[in-house]
Amino acid sequence: MRLVFAGTPEPAAVALRRLLASEHEVVAVLTRPDARKGRGRTLHPSPVKALALEHGIEVLTPETLAGDSTIQHRLRELSPDAVPVVAYGNLIPADMLDIPAHGWVNLHFSLLPAWRGAAPVQAAIANGDEVTGATTFRIDEGLDTGDILGKLETGIGQTETSGELLERLADTGAGLLAATMDALEAGTATPTPQPQEGTYAHKITPADARVDWAQPASVIDRGIRAHTPAPGAWTMRGEERFKLGPITPTDGDTLAPGQAWFGKNEVLVGTADGDVRLGTIQPPGKKMMNAADWARGLSPEAKEGVVFE
Repeated sequence: MRLVFAGTPEPAAVALRRLLASEHEVVAVLTRPDARKGRGRTLHPSPVKALALEHGIEVLTPETLAGDSTIQHRLRELSPDAVPVVAYGNLIPADMLDIPAHGWVNLHFSLLPAWRGAAPVQAAIANGDEVTGATTFRIDEGLDTGDILGKLETGIGQTETSGELLERLADTGAGLLAATMDALEAGTATPTPQPQEGTYAHKITPADARVDWAQPASVIDRGIRAHTPAPGAWTMRGEERFKLGPITPTDGDTLAPGQAWFGKNEVLVGTADGDVRLGTIQPPGKKMMNAADWARGLSPEAKEGVVFE
């Protein structure tokens, strides 16, 4: 089939790479405009754009699709059979949904109708789900509500972060998306309507990633893993902000919520129902480091009465 691929970040590039290796023809890509990154704030292409340019594929980078008659005209000229979508980052206007014969087909990293919305991987971990997966579905005018075309399931590891889980789902999901394109071309796809009821995963903000030490240890553990690596879990000590990596719950329950204890080779912090061991920590102005190494660099006075908030 003739495909126009829509996507922006690295997980989308993984799917595009799989489609480029398939029998389908990717005639163009839709992706977000170049973004400024780094200390120099220089412009960088999205991973999807960079991959498309490597393969000599036409790249379209509209700020928005709504009201853009030029992009709509170009898509109609390209006459795609389908538009596979992975984390594109732009809403698809209703008047563009009928351009491809087989529709716009989204690869979403959850088992729909669970965790519709912007952050399904983070939501699944934070919620304590044991199983998640990926779903391909035909985009309609709702939010991740279209007919399901394919699904795959996978377990969530007890120590897995959202970054690790997303990397796994991007790889297996790419195969699911390619298989869905094959089924659409062969006429063997069987669209299944979704129930109206579902759960939603809102867009993550840095405020969501602040650790609340008054929560149970299991909730804090899941929350930190859900926000690793981005936007990164964090906590305060006075006016200082510390970024945290994944923690390990312990059998101890001697510390008040947020109270820190410094052992020879560990740093423990209290929660609502038990102590947890810090893994890595990033003090203000420094790089992420092992929490025990950070503690060894503190004076005895600096360790007294440490409470994270």
